[in-house]
Amino acid sequence: MCVDLANIFIGDYSPFIMKIRNEKFPDPKELEKELGDFLAKKFGGSVKLATPIVVPQTEASDTVEKPIDHTVDINFDLKPEELIAYLDQYIIKQQQAKAILATKICTHFNRIRHRQASPDSMSDMVGSIKNNILMLGPTGVGKTYMIRLIAHKIGVPFVKGDATKFSETGYVGGDVEDLVRDLVREADGDLDRAQYGIIYIDEIDKIASAHNLIGADVSRTGVQRALLKPMEETDVDLKVPHDPISMLQEIERFRKTGSRDKSSINTKNILFIMSGAFSGLDAIIKKRLTEQPIGFGAHLGRHREASEMLSLVKSEDLIGYGFESEFVGRLPVRAVFEQLSEGDLYDILSNPNNPIILGKKVDFASYGIGVTFSDDGLRLLAEHAFAESTGARGLVSAVERALLSFETRLPSTKVKRFAVTREVIESPQVWLAKLESEPDDPEMKAIFERVRIEERQKIERYVNENRTHLSDKYGLPLTPLRVTLIADYYTVHTTDINGVFERFTHFCEQVKSIEMQFLKKHGINIVFEEEAIDFIITRWLEGATNLDAVYKQLSDNLEYGFKLVREKTGRNRFFLTRQALDAPDQFISQLLKEAQVPNNAPLPPADTNRKV
Repeated sequence: MCVDLANIFIGDYSPFIMKIRNEKFPDPKELEKELGDFLAKKFGGSVKLATPIVVPQTEASDTVEKPIDHTVDINFDLKPEELIAYLDQYIIKQQQAKAILATKICTHFNRIRHRQASPDSMSDMVGSIKNNILMLGPTGVGKTYMIRLIAHKIGVPFVKGDATKFSETGYVGGDVEDLVRDLVREADGDLDRAQYGIIYIDEIDKIASAHNLIGADVSRTGVQRALLKPMEETDVDLKVPHDPISMLQEIERFRKTGSRDKSSINTKNILFIMSGAFSGLDAIIKKRLTEQPIGFGAHLGRHREASEMLSLVKSEDLIGYGFESEFVGRLPVRAVFEQLSEGDLYDILSNPNNPIILGKKVDFASYGIGVTFSDDGLRLLAEHAFAESTGARGLVSAVERALLSFETRLPSTKVKRFAVTREVIESPQVWLAKLESEPDDPEMKAIFERVRIEERQKIERYVNENRTHLSDKYGLPLTPLRVTLIADYYTVHTTDINGVFERFTHFCEQVKSIEMQFLKKHGINIVFEEEAIDFIITRWLEGATNLDAVYKQLSDNLEYGFKLVREKTGRNRFFLTRQALDAPDQFISQLLKEAQVPNNAPLPPADTNRKV
């Protein structure tokens, strides 16, 4: 068997490397002979060297590079209430969990920023405890979704792992330190970014120790022990023998430079977040609460639901569940998630940022079919999902089950739009037959228009209820007309509400850029009033204009009049109202009248096509 040297780890022939480091490098022939002897000794005659190694004809360095102290300024200025407001756009309920996570995560990163700005501050004192978080709650309540949203919002590298896939270091299975290395890969190899990342480990309750196990428990308590140092502070080597890619890179570097690179990352600023359903933990808490005196000193507690029991969890309960006390001590912050009710599931489906309904709209839009969901249809879907007792995860299966027959059949028909109502969900075959026989079925068309109006009104209410937050977030003033336009755009296009606001904000910025272009070319300072911008947006949504046409119309219709007013009054700044765009002659006449310019002053030649 012939072997390419690149497939042999440095650790396999490290004695040989140490030997050649302390001596002068031999020529390639001698090196090939010594490597051949080494391979023959280790693997017998079945392994032979296929190609000679190429090394630099220089003295190899006999020093190992020390881990680099990566320090980089972290630009983080989010406040807890701002992060909570962001989460409220996507996640229904869980107010206490949102407050805990937003507060402790903001504090974690702001503490790092404060420490960098003030190196002598107490925030870097010895023994300071990191705000690692433990999330407890039933499946399908939004634990993973919330962490993903937070990581996306603050823009730090984020990796997710499953606790059941790891084993204690040195045993078969994944190494918990691999999560730190994955964080570096997620940061595209940028150690400066990776050291401020978030590591999220799900199913952490599955590594609670099994009380009836005899012998080493390498996949449970062993994993807990392996997590202790990374959760606090340790240096994790980025190049390890069980990672072929990193070792091949190391071999290549050694071939080129003759020295080994020792790179590592410190976990001091990496935030660890764990989560699990913790089935059975409520029984342990209940037992603790009911262990009380009998007789006159007894206190009879009321019955509590399992989710309410979890909110009373203490460290001793987690230790009794099967966790090491040292492991529990490194998770000082605990957030308990509530069970979702049927009403909560309906609120999730009604949220304009909900990925389930938006995803289904995208599925049908890919076939050129417009879909809209009525309020009673969403309530029925929530009812079906609640019956599955899997939280928000049941929503996906409920929606898929209700619409699968339509998604299968309608792409092969001429149907271009249909509304998902309670009747459609309850009698899919009846409505499929109607749509197949008459794609433009008048009844379905009327229902579709009614549901679209209902959806637009719902979006208007949502925007008005969140007016302050959305306006501040996107820097977009929300006039009554603009709210209506945003709702219209949402109902026609397949996007979430944030996508609509980003689109409108970008367009408004482009409209404002016309002001600079006009000043640069004509030397006249114009300022669009909000009503003028709304008028341009309306025409843009109708497909009746574009920004180039807007600029040309302004130049053709208003330049001469503005210069005339400036010549008579010295005024060089003009605020453009809707009238300036819709009726430029009247607008200029009004300006001249206000400036008391003689009525016989020449005006620009008439243009029959002046409207934007």
